[in-house]
Amino acid sequence: MEYFFGFLVLIVIIFVMMGVTVVQQGFVYTIERFGRFTHAAQPGLTIIIPFFDRVGRKVNMMEQVLDIPGQEIITKDNAMVGVDAVVFFQVLDAAKAAYEVSDLYVAIMQITTTNLRTVMGSMDLDETLSKRDDINGRLLSVVDHATSPWGVKITRVEVKDIRPPADISNAMARQMKAEREKRAQILEAEGLRAAEILRAEGEKQSQILQAEGRKEAAFRDAEAREREAEAEAKATVMVSESIASSGTQALNYFIAQKYTEAVSQFATSPNAKTILFPVEATQLIGTLGGIGELAKEALATKDK
Repeated sequence: MEYFFGFLVLIVIIFVMMGVTVVQQGFVYTIERFGRFTHAAQPGLTIIIPFFDRVGRKVNMMEQVLDIPGQEIITKDNAMVGVDAVVFFQVLDAAKAAYEVSDLYVAIMQITTTNLRTVMGSMDLDETLSKRDDINGRLLSVVDHATSPWGVKITRVEVKDIRPPADISNAMARQMKAEREKRAQILEAEGLRAAEILRAEGEKQSQILQAEGRKEAAFRDAEAREREAEAEAKATVMVSESIASSGTQALNYFIAQKYTEAVSQFATSPNAKTILFPVEATQLIGTLGGIGELAKEALATKDK
């Protein structure tokens, strides 16, 4: 009898151990009873009825990355390009992901590949190379809508690489080189133009300053001549008043002084070997005599 109870206890222990299931973190297990889905077991300890219930699918609920293999796509302008892409997705409903689609990963890969061909096939080559964000956005919207019945959320779709044909790549390289050379020539021409403008402005300012300098010099010369003329006029007035007051004696004095200065210049000339005096030079003695008379009168007046 004791053996029977021991055997019964052992059967119960084995039965309980078979009914205890531990669900790992990040996963959800689907529980099936006689092959029919009953509920989803969350992470932690779960009790099932052995022989009646069993674990159906172990669904990964973490965000996952699916690599889309490279493929050749014909663009709208008949250019063949190679494309690689990745899809980020997360399962939100474990039951739908397990029972609404046969193979979730293959299904997502196929629907992404198909829509990638559709989206990029409706664009020109230049658009596929320059509008990658638009391609990613359109793919995300279409694929997410298509996988929604499977309990899957597409978080991101990224085009990794777009490879145009070799001849097109070479043509694009030559075009880019020509464009850069064109920009360099434009910048060089603009630099030369700016330099010529600055040089012309400098010459213009220089001419303006020179003209202003000449104008100022002419003004100063005219002012100097005006003052000289005023001085000459004053001297003439003074001489005239002196002649008027003293008679011809003062006039003789001035004439004799100028005559003497002129004769002295002949004497100091380095090229003059012989000096010929005109006939009127004999009158110089008389003039000097007049000067002597003026000096005597001036001294006599001073003594008085």
